[in-house]
Amino acid sequence: MARGKLRIYLGAAPGVGKTYAMLAEAHRRVERGTDCVVGFVEHHDRPRTETLLHGLETVPRREIEHRSAVFTEMDIDAVLERAPAVALVDELAHTNVPGSRNAKRWQDVEELLQAGIDVVSTVNIQHLESLGDVVESITGVRQRETVPDEVVRRADQLELVDMSPQALRRRMAHGNIYKPDRIDASLSNYFRPGNLTALRELALLWVADRVDEYLQQYRGEHNIRTTWQARERIVVGLTGGPEGRTLIRRAARMAAKGSGSEILAVYIARSDGLTSASPKELAVQRTLVEDLGGTFHHVIGDDIPSALLEFARGVNATQIVLGSSRRKTWQYIYGPGVGATVARESGTDLDVHIVTHDEVAKGRGLPIARGARLGRARIIWGWAVGVGGPVLLAVLLKALESGPGLANDVLLFLFMTVAAALIGGLLPALAAAAAGSLLLNYWFTPPTHTLTVQDPENFVAIVIFFAVAVAVASVVDLAARRTHQAARLRAESEILSFLAGSVLRGETTLAALLDRVRETFGMGSVALLERRSDVDPWTCAGSVGPAPAARPEDADVDMPVGDHMALALTGRVLPAEDRRVLGAFAAQAAVVLDRQRLVDEAEEARRLAEGNRIRTALLAAVSHDLRTPLAAIKAAVSSLRSDDVAWSEDDEAELLEGIEAGADRLDHLVGNLLDMSRLQTGTVTPLIREIDLDEVVPMALGGVPEDSVDLDIPETLPMVAVDPGLLERAVANIVENAVKYSPDGDRVTVAASALGARVELRVTDRGRGVPDEGKERIFEPFQRYGDAPRGAGVGLGLAVARGFAESMGGTLDAEDTPGGGLTMVLTLKAAPGHAPAAPGLPARITS
Repeated sequence: MARGKLRIYLGAAPGVGKTYAMLAEAHRRVERGTDCVVGFVEHHDRPRTETLLHGLETVPRREIEHRSAVFTEMDIDAVLERAPAVALVDELAHTNVPGSRNAKRWQDVEELLQAGIDVVSTVNIQHLESLGDVVESITGVRQRETVPDEVVRRADQLELVDMSPQALRRRMAHGNIYKPDRIDASLSNYFRPGNLTALRELALLWVADRVDEYLQQYRGEHNIRTTWQARERIVVGLTGGPEGRTLIRRAARMAAKGSGSEILAVYIARSDGLTSASPKELAVQRTLVEDLGGTFHHVIGDDIPSALLEFARGVNATQIVLGSSRRKTWQYIYGPGVGATVARESGTDLDVHIVTHDEVAKGRGLPIARGARLGRARIIWGWAVGVGGPVLLAVLLKALESGPGLANDVLLFLFMTVAAALIGGLLPALAAAAAGSLLLNYWFTPPTHTLTVQDPENFVAIVIFFAVAVAVASVVDLAARRTHQAARLRAESEILSFLAGSVLRGETTLAALLDRVRETFGMGSVALLERRSDVDPWTCAGSVGPAPAARPEDADVDMPVGDHMALALTGRVLPAEDRRVLGAFAAQAAVVLDRQRLVDEAEEARRLAEGNRIRTALLAAVSHDLRTPLAAIKAAVSSLRSDDVAWSEDDEAELLEGIEAGADRLDHLVGNLLDMSRLQTGTVTPLIREIDLDEVVPMALGGVPEDSVDLDIPETLPMVAVDPGLLERAVANIVENAVKYSPDGDRVTVAASALGARVELRVTDRGRGVPDEGKERIFEPFQRYGDAPRGAGVGLGLAVARGFAESMGGTLDAEDTPGGGLTMVLTLKAAPGHAPAAPGLPARITS
């Protein structure tokens, strides 16, 4: 019997409509004549889902008694006996009641598949075994019911059921998922927009991975070896020249034509010293790539085509974008060029695009920053011309019946010597001069085929030829060296000029400067080390690259900066001529470090000045609010001390009550002023200890009427790590603010819950609320929302509460209350070692 096929509707979150989609699919199959039955479907009292069950045959459930209660589960025997073509089985991760044949429902589904019955099932992304820890860290809820990933991965069809977080929350608020008494709690806990967005991303990524697996499996079964461009990865080869920006923009346009395309710009530098590119131009191109959503990569390699292809294949690229060569026509004698070589060796799986630009065939200029050393290819060609050229020339001249004459022969061999000097330098030219002298003597100077010279004039001619050849070779080599040195100095001056300008403009951070050093010299890592004195250990002020040196003596190259600072580089040993530029980098690194520290000190000074300004503003802003309670106290005391009026006991009690109220108001106001001053000057030092919320929160409610607050602090909450005094002041300010803006007769709710390693205290009112653009402004000092009267306070309560919360490692945020109003959410850290109890919501949330 053939195994049945499994189709799974995977939900991004509870309530997105998996069961609804499964039942709709069942109706379509029934209309096509398929024998389809409902093995187990839970509608959770959702009217639309329950309606879809009508018209579908349902196999009766099996009743199981457990702990004096009766539960219903899918009757696997009844479904097998019915033997339909398709069975609907909801909630694949469900745990069966003890006494069932199988512990998990997915095991029941496996039996149906083995019996040849096709199964359509549902599961949520949070129930996958591998994602349990991730989901708990996001939502704070540990899923006790899970299904092995392999069960879902083996499904013949996998369909994602998705919905935006906003739409799902609206569906929740309309009562389409849970009953009304659970809506507020669900929206405030599990169904937060951030939680739903994270779950949605998990589902999309997991399904995308499965699509890749199916694609690889298909390619393997059909023996497909070529690259399928399902996702474009475009590599842009940069030379540091002006054409780079054109290539990057062209690649960006190509990437925009396909969804999910990536751009990877790569610059390949040689390992023989300073780079041949302009650092300024490379920095501009790096910024352009990042602005267009791509990434910039720096690779070291002497064979540029091979390094580029190796990089492209390593990142699984599908296309390479290169610019047309800037070489002039005669420069192609050195080889076909990078573009032609890459196109020839790319194979069939990599497309190579050669893009034209304004710099085509304008020349690449002098080889900047490669010093006086010639490349390996030029040296080989120089020796070939210096040694093989005279031999070939002699054979050619000897083949002529009547040669051009000894004088012309000497000139031709002199030309060969000059060519060897131009290509390979002095040594190949000297070899050409020596070989040419011997060949002239042996083949073309009478008597031939001997090394003797009969005519003294011929001997003088050969000697002069050798001397002129050596002189010309020396001059040509010296000129080449001077040209390379001038090009090197030009490169150094450009680097130093750009470096100095960027540092003076404040555009370079220490990390960026060190990274520039690493790229410029082709090093593995760079570190700026410093120490207080000659006997103190070295400390790292900044570093880039893997495994930076901890001491200057551990580095391949170290450049001292003063007495107690050094720049340490690892990767290779630099030639002596590079140390001058490295010294400039080291000096600039010290300047950048000093500037950063000065900036930090200036920021500290600015913060202190801001604190002084705040204190001044405090005194100016609260003069009226301080005077009002003082005036009331003064008037009441003066009345009591007056001998002209005989006060009754009730009058005296009323005056004393006014004095007490004014004193309380004054104490509260002064307390907030002092707290705000401490927060602004950074002098708040929390004394963290472990405590239960129910020991602190009731004490914070003393400043509000007794019948104005509903308190819900579960005893099962974990302890929190806070400063009790600061927490009490923060809660008191939050609650007093909520009571102040609540309508008459509406009570403020103060409730707490545990979410993972956090404990949340939510203070909910039913006032007019605050628009989104004002939710952050209400936490600023001296901010009173709306048209609050002058006597309502100076707008410091919430600012002080947030400051205290953040000083204890917590947060305070404002959210809309479902149905209208404002909810203040105070998030605190649970004490280490005190695992939170299960939250109020059930651990298993299903749709």
